[in-house]
Amino acid sequence: MAKEKKLVEAITSMDVDFAQWYTDVVKKAELVDYTSVKGCMVIKPAGYAIWENIQRELDRRFKETGVENVYLPMFIPESLLQKEKDHVEGFAPEVAWVTHGGSEPLQERMCVRPTSETLFCDFYANEIQSYRDLPKVYNQWCSVVRWEKTTRPFLRSREFLWQEGHTAHASAQEAEERTIQMLNVYADFCEEVLAIPVIKGQKTDKEKFAGALATYTIESLMHDGKALQSGTSHNFGDGFAKAFGIQFTDKDNTLKYVHQTSWGMTTRMIGAIIMVHGDDSGLVLPPRIAPTQVMVIPIAQHKEGVLEKAREVKDRLAASFRVKLDASDKSPGWKFSEQEMKGIPVRIELGPKDIEAGQAVLVRRDTREKLVVSLDELQEKLSGLLETMQKDMLERARAHRDAHVYDAHNYDEFVETVNGKPGFIRGMWCGDQACEDKIKEDTAATSRCIPFDQEEIAGTCVCCGKPARKLVYWGRAY
Repeated sequence: MAKEKKLVEAITSMDVDFAQWYTDVVKKAELVDYTSVKGCMVIKPAGYAIWENIQRELDRRFKETGVENVYLPMFIPESLLQKEKDHVEGFAPEVAWVTHGGSEPLQERMCVRPTSETLFCDFYANEIQSYRDLPKVYNQWCSVVRWEKTTRPFLRSREFLWQEGHTAHASAQEAEERTIQMLNVYADFCEEVLAIPVIKGQKTDKEKFAGALATYTIESLMHDGKALQSGTSHNFGDGFAKAFGIQFTDKDNTLKYVHQTSWGMTTRMIGAIIMVHGDDSGLVLPPRIAPTQVMVIPIAQHKEGVLEKAREVKDRLAASFRVKLDASDKSPGWKFSEQEMKGIPVRIELGPKDIEAGQAVLVRRDTREKLVVSLDELQEKLSGLLETMQKDMLERARAHRDAHVYDAHNYDEFVETVNGKPGFIRGMWCGDQACEDKIKEDTAATSRCIPFDQEEIAGTCVCCGKPARKLVYWGRAY
């Protein structure tokens, strides 16, 4: 019993210290490990398997919209980076530079890509000549480097994995449509696969991507009431095209600049899954993203026929589910704790009495509810249970988010809410960046997004009291 308790006792309660709870979970669930490379992490098999499922599901959705995958170099010459002034200024503090090749100084230093806009622009300038070459709807899966000062596994690391889409279009309308389309792909993926509800909206000019005409975002709320930017889609207009000379001959035989977009989602979504669904026993994975959906655990496996029957059940389910069998010599209680720590959605308990009765016990990870099921109906019942869990996890996350959205009508109310009630705060805004700056300086809260679904909850700005222009979601964030 002491051994069985030890695994969970190693996790700090989220109500005691949420940051330490998070670190405990990523370590104990064997998602990552630290390395000798400061600010970087090893993504272990359990963590990388989640990322593979994210990749697989997103890639499928991208391709359904006509996206093609490419790969560009990881090094960017400084002269190329300097071509778009706002862009380079926005990324300058986070850029890592390569100055030598072997022992020889480079004639021109190169940065390790923090993002690939400039490389895609350089490529498109040669690739696009005519309206017949458009649109270009490309994406690449890669890693990027940003020299973060403070790091945390998945949420912020100096090297992280992501996808970055980069498209070029003949018209501003096409570019805007693609920007919104990809934001909706992200939102649907988060809700349908990760069971994470999101708020869609536009970033303020202060918070938008460096060099973008407009940035759209999906924002989610973690269990501790902090926001997480979960995916962004940027409309670049023709600004990058003018900086890099990306022109095409249109149908009317005139030269025009292309209109571009960019959009990305990263491994920080694994952190979001942990912080939205996890509990004090460890990880809780939504069935659609879980690398292992079902763990078969034999009880009294030393007894005749138990292990054989467990293998038979596992093999039968393998055609329809991602299933594993724990045939190790650990005690059943220890196996239960491991299964819960790793967030596997359902475990199947199968012992001598179960076999004799022609049944098995299904245990949900999210609620720990037990269900006795006939072995003949196991596949059907399991399928229904996983779908129910997926739906329930989304609804619980949505209920938690909605219960932590507050309205503030003046600055005193805003400050009191930020300090006393973690979550999203809805407040009207006059549009002046000075108010954004003051709110951040006073409270550490930032504008998360100007939601597409607008309503007027007051006539004046929550900060300065001047006439308001937009409803904004504010909050402290990761």
